[in-house]
Amino acid sequence: MSKKVAIVTGGGQGIGAGIALRLAQDGLAVVVNGRTESKLASVVDKIKANGGEASAFAGDVQFKKTNTDLVQFALDKYGRLDSFVANAGIDWVDTIEDTPEEQVDNILNINLKSQVWALQTAPKALRKNGDAGGSIILASSIAGMQGFEMLGLYSSTKFATRGLVQAAAKELGPDKIRVNAYNPGIVLTPMWDEIDARFAERTGAAIGETRQKFVDSILLGRGEEPEDIANYVSFLVSDQANYITGQSLAVDGGIMFQ
Repeated sequence: MSKKVAIVTGGGQGIGAGIALRLAQDGLAVVVNGRTESKLASVVDKIKANGGEASAFAGDVQFKKTNTDLVQFALDKYGRLDSFVANAGIDWVDTIEDTPEEQVDNILNINLKSQVWALQTAPKALRKNGDAGGSIILASSIAGMQGFEMLGLYSSTKFATRGLVQAAAKELGPDKIRVNAYNPGIVLTPMWDEIDARFAERTGAAIGETRQKFVDSILLGRGEEPEDIANYVSFLVSDQANYITGQSLAVDGGIMFQ
């Protein structure tokens, strides 16, 4: 198969689904990963209905073996891998002091360790492309540019992502493998419904109040959609971005500035 191939983790809903749909629209074959088979099947069906090529791979990427198997699945199915989008992530809303031990482990495992495993398992496959190289894209956040109250553990993982991007870009650059990140803002997905509900529970704010407060701070005057991130990822995996590596860009409508 000659067309390029991408893996998208956390692709069953939200930003990940938006990225998977856009990359398929761009002509890539997409391996969509997540933990819920029914959600993955829905995304794959949408891609195929639009004439694209996609396959589902269910598994939890907080474990290295899942990432190893995921990369091998792409190679077995399509014969190559060109881009790995490590999008999977979760949030946790609470003070740092009151965050339970199991949630500390959970958010570090899913948000950060999964990205380490991506950086350990994808390069070997991408090196097979020779001078064409490949692209690894990690999910950071505007919370990785400034620590947010009640999102301290989440912020810590997203700051760490930016460090991984810079170090991995230096290590993998000689192999023509580019490493970048996207920093979303207030994306109108189920994840932000959860964040808003938890803020309401912990601060007494009305449902919808916290999210609207954040949306009101956006210079472009609207909440973010998954397609806004997908447009940027589409650029990053393309040849048009073949001179960009080590970068973490805010795609947030104008909240944070670098």
